[in-house]
Amino acid sequence: MKLKLDTEGMQDDFFADGCLLGITAPLKCYQFCLALNKQLGYNFRLVAEYEIVLKKKDRSYYFSVYESSAAGNPLRHLLYHNHYDGEYLLPEFKHIDFLWLIRGDITVDNAVETIRQQVKTISEVQLVAELPFDQLKNWSNLIL
Repeated sequence: MKLKLDTEGMQDDFFADGCLLGITAPLKCYQFCLALNKQLGYNFRLVAEYEIVLKKKDRSYYFSVYESSAAGNPLRHLLYHNHYDGEYLLPEFKHIDFLWLIRGDITVDNAVETIRQQVKTISEVQLVAELPFDQLKNWSNLIL
């Protein structure tokens, strides 16, 4: 008897009540998080346990994941670095440096649009765009 993992159900559960923003900014991940924390009041911190390791061609690639959440705020923020040493977490979005997954009740106070506008105020940010989940070919790389 073969068992099959329900990856579609995993995708639905993980991305339910969420939104994904793609951000282009020529900064190192820690520099971008520092700008988000200082200029916009977030508290992004590196979560070593969330680090994503992809193995390709007998080599390992490490993608940092940062998290921010605030007491009393229904939103959870995960920030992924999209590239490491020539490889991409989401190869279908090679022009994107950072992936910001916002989970929770994103309808509150038009939260996603507010975040997009705030991020655009950081001088090094060149692009902030919402990425539809149905365009993700490698969505499983984001699941923690």
